[in-house]
Amino acid sequence: MSTAVSPPKQRIIPLFAAVLVGFHLLLPICFFEPFFTWWFPAYLLIGNFIFGSIGINLAYHRILTHRSLETPKWLEKIFTLCGICSLETPPFKWVCVHRIHHQKSDIADDPHSPKENFYWGHMGWIYHDDPRMNSFMTYDKYIPDLLEDDWLRWIHKRNRWAWYYLGHIVLLLALAAGIGYLVGGVETMITATAQMFAWGIIARTVYVWHITWFVNSAAHRWGYQNYKTGDLSRNTWWVALLTNGEGWHNNHHAAPRSASHGHRWWEIDLTFTFIRCLELVGLAKNVVPIVVPKTKLETNDEPAPASTSA
Repeated sequence: MSTAVSPPKQRIIPLFAAVLVGFHLLLPICFFEPFFTWWFPAYLLIGNFIFGSIGINLAYHRILTHRSLETPKWLEKIFTLCGICSLETPPFKWVCVHRIHHQKSDIADDPHSPKENFYWGHMGWIYHDDPRMNSFMTYDKYIPDLLEDDWLRWIHKRNRWAWYYLGHIVLLLALAAGIGYLVGGVETMITATAQMFAWGIIARTVYVWHITWFVNSAAHRWGYQNYKTGDLSRNTWWVALLTNGEGWHNNHHAAPRSASHGHRWWEIDLTFTFIRCLELVGLAKNVVPIVVPKTKLETNDEPAPASTSA
């Protein structure tokens, strides 16, 4: 970990920058009529569970990136679509970047280390062009298993994944409009659609973005380490709380394939709780247990096995 990490000079990707700026500029409308609703916590929490915890934590991260468990292929596809609807780049790029991060964590070539620049590690890297991501050789090196998946290749061709994202917006707005009309007619329909747009799409997307990015930034700056991982990864309780378990980041770097990121009884990992539920009803199998190499242990004692709630 002796190599200095400085944000590389890379060109800005106009489309990525425009999307990020656009969503953030739209946030203020959430607090004005007819967009504001006191039910906004429900929009954020439910949205985060579906598109953040299931889509990103479970599908993109623990299934596609680390193969921490297996689910039926049809269910894996549904979960992956939830990840796509978080608008955090398509699966190939997300998984490729994350695998590079594990190999180069907090040293040269880490795509998003916050070691020298917190903003870069949090979101600056998102809208800058990493030349490695423009080379098929990079994907062939880091995600050869995903490249063999016919459905994933299909969804990346001609950026079909973007149409699924747009489709989920139409579906959510139509759902809100239909329920609103049935409940209170045209006026309620307009209000419900506006609130879904503001809180169910704009605010939810930005919220899931930032709590996910805190894993890359805050969880490499603040917190404690259970293990000697040779990088700056930390267990950050408030990031774990916001992300339903992803904030136990030092644990994850010590045992990347483990399905549970909470290694101590108090390290609650609700994403893992959901995995346990899937396992109980026969929708998940080959769930990878916590196995930490002895070279990374702070002591000679193995961590206590995670409970179903951690």
